[in-house]
Parts: sequence; C-alpha cells; structure tokens
Amino acid sequence: MTIARARQISLQDTPYYHVVSRCVRRAFLCGDDAHSGQSYEHRRQWVVNKLGQLSRLFAIGICAYAVMSNHYHLVLKVEPDTAANWSEREVAERWAALFQWPHLVRRWYQGEALIEPELAVVQQLLAQWRERLHSISWFIRLLNENLARQANQEDGCKGHFWEGRFKSQALLTESALLACMAYVDLNPIRAALTDRPEQSEYTSIKQRLDEPAAPEVLSPLLLPFASQGKPEELPYAFTDYLMLVDWTGRAIRPDKRGHIPAQFGPILERLGLDAVRWLKQVTLFRRQGIRVVGDRDQCQQFARHCGQRRCHQPRL
Repeated sequence: MTIARARQISLQDTPYYHVVSRCVRRAFLCGDDAHSGQSYEHRRQWVVNKLGQLSRLFAIGICAYAVMSNHYHLVLKVEPDTAANWSEREVAERWAALFQWPHLVRRWYQGEALIEPELAVVQQLLAQWRERLHSISWFIRLLNENLARQANQEDGCKGHFWEGRFKSQALLTESALLACMAYVDLNPIRAALTDRPEQSEYTSIKQRLDEPAAPEVLSPLLLPFASQGKPEELPYAFTDYLMLVDWTGRAIRPDKRGHIPAQFGPILERLGLDAVRWLKQVTLFRRQGIRVVGDRDQCQQFARHCGQRRCHQPRL
C-alpha cells in the first residue's frame, strides 16, 4: 500500500534521507542502450547541472549522489533552520530563479505601496515558497520535471519518463548515514562500470576528489566533511570516509581480494560496528520496502511521529 510522502518524512527525528528515482520506460536516462545502439551518456551531465542549480537555491544539502543508467541516488540533508533565517526578499529571489513571480509580488519587491489585503497575499506566498524551498518533494519534482522535459524533447515523444513516485529512506543514525553514503558512492563499482571509486564518473566521491582541480564547473554543492565541528558539516573526516569506501568496495565483492587496513579500525570502533554488521547495513539500501534505517527504538519513534503504529525494520 502506498504511504503518503508526508508520513515518510519526520524532521524531528532526522534531517537525512536517501532518495532513489527510476525511469519508467525502456529508454535510458543515461549510458549506452545495447538494444538501439544509441548513447545517452550526455544526459548524466543534465542531472549534475540541475543538481548544481537546485543545491544552491534550496535549503537542502547533498551528502552523496550517483547518476546511473536508468536511475539516480541522492543522500539529502534537509535544513529548515537555514530556510527560516532567509529574509523575505531572499526567499523571493530564490523562487524567482525557478518560477516567474506573480505581478503582485513584483510590485512588492520593487517597493510599491500595497494595501493590507495585497500585502497579506504576498506574505502568504512567501511563506509557501519558504516551505517549498526545504521540501524534498519539491526538490525532486523540479529535478525530475526538468530532466523528463529534456529527454522527451530529445526522444521526440511524450508521456511519463519517471516512475510515479521516488523512493525515500530515513537515515536515523550516523552509521546509517555513513553506510548509505558509501552504498551510493559504490553504485558504479557494483554495476561493473569501473573498479575504483576515484574513477566513478558522476558520483559525489569523484566530485570531492576532483573539485580542487575544476572549481569552475557548476557541480552540486556537497556538504563538507568535518573540519571545525560546524553543525552543517558531515560528522566524519574525509580521509576516514575514503578508506571506508575503498575497504567496503573490496569486502562487499566476493570475487575481489582485499583486507581491512590496520589504520581503518578506529572509525568502526567509534560507530560501534563490527565488519559483518557494517556490510549487512550497506546492503540494506538495495532491498525493497525499506523506508527507514536505524536503531530499533529510533525506528519506532520515527513511525509514531509519522502517524504510524510501526514501520518495517530490517534485521542486521
């Protein structure tokens, strides 16, 4: 049974969510179509470009992303406090980068005197826009509509390009967030598109490694890793994350030989995870029907806040 999106998001429990959106028809989002022999590889850049725009306008941070042949993965952090601190003019300017203003808002922005009912309408619109600018649903809606429009125009057809709904999973613990980010960054390796994270094109890990060399490219704004303990930072050191992704990429593939580096141990100990439990948690994100990942008590609290008696919790 389909569950309303509002009952799958609870910001009082976590700001972090894993989002997956898939194409509905046979034509590829990206990559090479072996059936027709046509390449859609250039469309990956469409996704990255739009993510770059939206990440600068929305109060939603991007922790990780991967653009695959017929779907994409995002790990997002919703930042309602950031949106709440925007001035009314800043909200209007951000919205204007996405949509045209109504004439009444344009008059208000230009400093014209408005009567009280007109001003009330403007303030109502601004409050609505502020809410939408930290909404995952609106973020994905604008991303998908733009991509569908471009793809349909290029394919010379009409109709649905995406599945009706994107899938989301709440990440309630630091270990769930870290496991999901690693899962997303390792998607090209699991699909045998490459054998090293540093060569995984159109992923957040590749962008993080390349960004100093290509600062002029309009790439998605990625949340930084911890350096000064700021609240907007991810609670890990980037070097630890790189070692973790590399080790997980080796260990999760039974046909590859590898070992856990001696210097890698502390991050697992800090999260209270052993190797077997960690690998099980990383594989959760490809299973159907998993809407929330975290400890049992946190999962049940999340369910109550979403108006549900319980939510399915995978065993580790």
